[in-house]
Amino acid sequence: MTSNTPSGPPVDGRGSGDVSSSRWTRQRPAMITMFALVIFVATIAWYDRPRVDRDALARNTDAAAPRGMEGMDMNSDGAAVFTAAQLRQFGVLFGTVDQRVMTNDVRTVGTVMPDESRLSSVAPKFTGVVERLVVNTTGQRVRIGQPMAAIYSPDLLAAQQELLIARDLDRSVSGISVPGVPGSSDGLLAAARQRLRLWDVPESQIDDVLRTGRPQRTIWLYAPMSGVITERLVVLGQAVHAGMPLFTITDLSSVWVNIQLREAEATLVREGTSATLEFAALPGRPYEGRVAYVDPTVNETTRTLAARIVVRNADGQLKPGMYATARLSTPARTALTVPSTAVIQTGERAIVFIDMGDGRLLPHDVELGRVNGELTEVLAGLEPGQRVVSSAQFLLESESNLGDVMKSMIGLSGAGTMGDMPGMDIPGMKMSGADTRGMSGAASTSRPTASPLSAPRAPRAPRVPAPTRRSPP
Repeated sequence: MTSNTPSGPPVDGRGSGDVSSSRWTRQRPAMITMFALVIFVATIAWYDRPRVDRDALARNTDAAAPRGMEGMDMNSDGAAVFTAAQLRQFGVLFGTVDQRVMTNDVRTVGTVMPDESRLSSVAPKFTGVVERLVVNTTGQRVRIGQPMAAIYSPDLLAAQQELLIARDLDRSVSGISVPGVPGSSDGLLAAARQRLRLWDVPESQIDDVLRTGRPQRTIWLYAPMSGVITERLVVLGQAVHAGMPLFTITDLSSVWVNIQLREAEATLVREGTSATLEFAALPGRPYEGRVAYVDPTVNETTRTLAARIVVRNADGQLKPGMYATARLSTPARTALTVPSTAVIQTGERAIVFIDMGDGRLLPHDVELGRVNGELTEVLAGLEPGQRVVSSAQFLLESESNLGDVMKSMIGLSGAGTMGDMPGMDIPGMKMSGADTRGMSGAASTSRPTASPLSAPRAPRAPRVPAPTRRSPP
């Protein structure tokens, strides 16, 4: 009988784990010694880091303060001192602080509209049928007294016959004298004529009826004013009744420009305010007008105020619907003003440069009021008669602030290293690559900062495959 014996080598009872443990025991003293050496080196590097000489930093900061533009002196109060040649070179101009009349200038847009007071509607005062139509197109120009349409009306025909009867009766009874009876019928004739007049029958047409003794079949309608036909509501053969509008005539010799004012400008514009209007279709041809109406209420949706400007349009170039740009000006009051170009707006304050004499220009804070084109109202900060810079002031403002800005930048760059700031110890950060040349108060060279190393990890034991189990015999 053959027994199953393992073909592999005999397995030692200690196993691979005991071998790894004995190896770590032999290497432990060496690893501990290495870790202690690293900590020692890091401690020395920490205490040997560069220190900032704050006295030297202050001296360097003062020495590095800029001088501004070449040849220009900067005083401690921020004033800039120039020579006469430098003022001419930089283009510095001056204006005066003075009492001037402030006008309320408002710029807005509007739309040309027909003058509602120059509209006329042509409507008959009787019933009839249109038999002739002379004005038959919209936009046609008409003159006052021009025939427009002929209307046949049975009522007018009967009224003309009554007129003729009244005349004949007047002739027949004029030579008869009867007690108690008037010797004339002028009252009937006058009443018949007045009836035709009330129907807008022309006096000339009434005289023609009396002269010829024959009533006319149609009655003409005439244009009551000169203008343009903006509405035509009748066609040939149409039946019309009393009061029915047939034509609308618009006189465009004068037009309106309706404008919208912002709520803040509501008190600046009033009736009678003069206006200058420009039109995109008519460049270089300004029109003059006046405000004839200002709406007493503000539109709650748009928060604007409606106003109306009346403009003469004798040449007929202004068409309803055109867009206009309006500039309104009203003399307001006398105020202390400076040229608007003299003011520097920084967002939080307003600055002007005052001429202190001998080429010394001092920046000064001012309180501003209303701005009116080329003038700005000054509420506080200036006195009448002072001279202020009205050009190149932005260059002066930048130069006067350059010293303070550079001092702040140098103070920030030399305030200290990362190690001087509590709570800012950043291990492993290297500062040797930063270029600090030219920065006052900063070290000329940087030393690498030693970073503490973490403890070394114990070597991992090699993985040994588990022994193969033998099957029982």
